[in-house]
Amino acid sequence: MKDLHSFGWYASRITPHLSKDFFKPVPARLWGGFAYLLVVVAGLLAIGLFDLHIIINIVIAGVLGASYAAMGFLGHEILHGTVVKTAWLRNFLGAVAFWPLSTGPRLWRKWHNMNHHVHTQHDEKDPDAWPNHEKWIQNSLLRTIYRLPFGVRAFFSFLSLSVQFSMHGLKMFIEYIKDFNPKNRPAVLLQTVLPWATWIGIMFWMGPVKWLFAFLFPLLIANFIVMSYISTNHRLNPLTPVNDPLANSLTVTVPKWVDVLHFNFSYHTEHHLFPSMSPKYYPIIKQHIKKMWPERYHEMKMSNAMKALWNTPRIYYKDNELIDPHKKNTFGTLGNGLDGAKQPDPEVMKKTV
Repeated sequence: MKDLHSFGWYASRITPHLSKDFFKPVPARLWGGFAYLLVVVAGLLAIGLFDLHIIINIVIAGVLGASYAAMGFLGHEILHGTVVKTAWLRNFLGAVAFWPLSTGPRLWRKWHNMNHHVHTQHDEKDPDAWPNHEKWIQNSLLRTIYRLPFGVRAFFSFLSLSVQFSMHGLKMFIEYIKDFNPKNRPAVLLQTVLPWATWIGIMFWMGPVKWLFAFLFPLLIANFIVMSYISTNHRLNPLTPVNDPLANSLTVTVPKWVDVLHFNFSYHTEHHLFPSMSPKYYPIIKQHIKKMWPERYHEMKMSNAMKALWNTPRIYYKDNELIDPHKKNTFGTLGNGLDGAKQPDPEVMKKTV
């Protein structure tokens, strides 16, 4: 593994080349969120008030799922303070944006901002890092899962993307609620429970069948979209003892119109260098990174990154490899045998230990 540097080391070398305006909040980003909110309200009312043909309900469910995911991307941006700086307004807008994904702003800032960003891909401290071989040995459930044939395991792993964000959010609530000051715990609990109470209340209003199209199916779609990004953000990168975003993060490339719809969420290495900067400016940050450290920067087409995820296990071996523990096959990570510029070939990536 190349010599590692902290995200501050990189940021300090790029910052002199940037305008001070890059570090100001961009409240105009809220117009996109307002558009999505109108779409969501219209979709919910259409399903709730009218007896529509099932095909129309399916289409609306797809639009709602895509909208729920996009609102989550904006909520992530808001809660980093890049849209508005006023704390109460930031938390309120972040709560609204994350409402479909039922994630409270206090929990998100604790889990994501304070732990994931500070300790990215640290095998003990990053709440989003996948386990290493030693943890696999100690976990009977993981050992059972990894006895399944590779293809079956990959299929169910991809299928689970449709629930992973919601399940991980619940795990983070259980894990971190004790870390909050006792006087703040009721607010954290309320921010977690209230969105679910709202969606359950909507079920009683429109009935369980319509609710499937208004919330449950869209939630599965939103989970899959969000987790497709989150899974490719770091899970092909090595574990790192130093929080080096050029080593432990991946920027995926998607069509420009997708970046517009998803608020530039694909620029993930850039985000880990400048988490308090609006993603509006990340294409420019990308240019600076590729000019200064082209040999360190990792980017990959989203389709290729998803194929690489399918073709590799998620257990780390010696930090910079992934291992299929029963067959003893190891696969390179980005910067350690996996080339983000090429179509992933599982036979090339694989070796036996």
